[in-house]
Amino acid sequence: MPHAEQKACQNCKNEFTIEPEDFSFYEKIKVPPPTWCPECRFQRRMSVRNERSLYKRVCDLCKKDIISMYSAGKPFPVYCKDCWWSDKWDAAEYQTEYDWNKTFFKQFRELLEKVPRPNLIFSNAVNCDYCNYFADGRNCYLCFGSIEVENCLYGSPYQSKDCVDTHLVRESELCYQSIDGDKLYRCFHTQDCSNSINLLYCFDCKNCQECIGCVGLRNKSYHIFNQSYSKEEYNKKKEKIFGSGTKGFEEIEKKFARFKLEFPHKYSTILQSHKVSGDHIVNSKKSQFCFDVKDLEDSKYCVRIISAKDIYDTNYCEYPELCYEHIGYWKNNSVKFTNTLGESNFSSHSDFCVGSSSLFACIGLRSKSYCILNKQYTKEEYEKLVPRIIEHMNSMPYISEIRNSKSEIRKIVYKYGEFFPPELSPFAYNETIAQEYFPLTKEQAQDQGYSWKDPEPRNYQITLKTEDIPDHIKDVNDSILKEIIQCDHWPLGNLVSKCNEQCTQAFKIIKPELEFYRKMNLPLPRLCPNCRHYQRIKQRNPLKLGHRTCECEGQKSKAKGPNQYINTTEHSHGPSLCPNEFETSYAPERQEIVYCEACYNAEII
Repeated sequence: MPHAEQKACQNCKNEFTIEPEDFSFYEKIKVPPPTWCPECRFQRRMSVRNERSLYKRVCDLCKKDIISMYSAGKPFPVYCKDCWWSDKWDAAEYQTEYDWNKTFFKQFRELLEKVPRPNLIFSNAVNCDYCNYFADGRNCYLCFGSIEVENCLYGSPYQSKDCVDTHLVRESELCYQSIDGDKLYRCFHTQDCSNSINLLYCFDCKNCQECIGCVGLRNKSYHIFNQSYSKEEYNKKKEKIFGSGTKGFEEIEKKFARFKLEFPHKYSTILQSHKVSGDHIVNSKKSQFCFDVKDLEDSKYCVRIISAKDIYDTNYCEYPELCYEHIGYWKNNSVKFTNTLGESNFSSHSDFCVGSSSLFACIGLRSKSYCILNKQYTKEEYEKLVPRIIEHMNSMPYISEIRNSKSEIRKIVYKYGEFFPPELSPFAYNETIAQEYFPLTKEQAQDQGYSWKDPEPRNYQITLKTEDIPDHIKDVNDSILKEIIQCDHWPLGNLVSKCNEQCTQAFKIIKPELEFYRKMNLPLPRLCPNCRHYQRIKQRNPLKLGHRTCECEGQKSKAKGPNQYINTTEHSHGPSLCPNEFETSYAPERQEIVYCEACYNAEII
């Protein structure tokens, strides 16, 4: 087995390590070791996926008005869902003969600029025209990356019903502003909670009901800031909070933000897993540097995966196997350097293909095999030509020249073994989910070789200022549905937003949303949907790991100003400092008290 090697990232110049098991994986799938570090590879993949930036435009085939993730003016045609999946066109019509006098990625870009693309990605959806990367849903609005949901608005719910503004909340109902939840009912402003009912501003609570401002509780009821109350006392205090509307919620939110720092946080959320590292990992084994995954095995550097084996650098997939440098969609086997393939196998450097096999550098094909640049070949011709192309990619590499704001030029060489260069993305950086995980300013993005899209003029005529929104939902009548409401991140009379969160400047309340707020007795939001989404993302830990030691000193935590925690029970290491070390997404400079699993369980479980 080869030894571990230190490499310098071709992009950021930082060092990264290729482990012996990594070399074994690269040999298995017949690719060279990466020249970019894991973080830069992840950022580069994210820059081809636009979920939330939607535009009005016309279908280039049927000429109907549509909502699309592609703005007008793109070089390629954009078709509505019905046209794209119809028999009115064939992606093979755009086939290209491989040109040995051009670099591979230049030829791919030329094909990219010709082949029609679908306006949105969704399937088996009814009344979900404003949803993207979405499947198996009904009556949803502005939901992204979701499956099996009904009557949900604004967010990324899974297998849920009647939820608003949630992110990665699964099998839940009637939830609002909740993050990383599972099996919740009527829970508002919660994070990392599960199997619970009627929670408000709670963190890491399991099997609880009727709790407000609580942290780390198990099997509790009628608690406020971890203190027990009688049912009558609890209901009085709860009614007072809800009766105060926005002011009552803001008061609890501020107190809860401080209170949450007074308790130990588990270094990582890992359930029923073995030999794994990362965060939010369920029922997985032998997988490292993975986040938001379930049923994963023998994998590395993966995010948002369900039921997979032997994959590296793969994101937003269900049931993939032997995949590398791949993003989206479902049931792919042995694909690499690919974007949004479905039920496809043995393919490389391809984009938006479905039900296909043995493709190299293809776009938009359906139920095809042995194609290169969308041109059909026999099996024998294909198997002879692909190795020649790989050799050509190495002997005539694509070279990206990036000029920064100081007019300094750096070059990045793309031989075989690299994902698409950022300049091949059909989107600007700030249109994609890369901006969520790696937020950049316009200058920073351009310095890194990414394009940027300045906001299109909106010219909204604000009819309701933020400060004029009623505090309590009981004071809101149906006329609110006609108002154009100022986002609190976009001051009136000021051309500069207070955020870098794709602020839409203004927003409207739709009828199902108003009905939800009334039913749940919740105040109206003050931020536009995009800003609300970014505020939820900020509450999650970053998708990166660092080395730390447990902060338990035996009888108490290490001193962190006013946030020192006094242990409630004796730990296995006695009165001495806990010796356990771990990889965690809690950076050392953060304020949270971070415990290893054993010390955390001693206090919380």
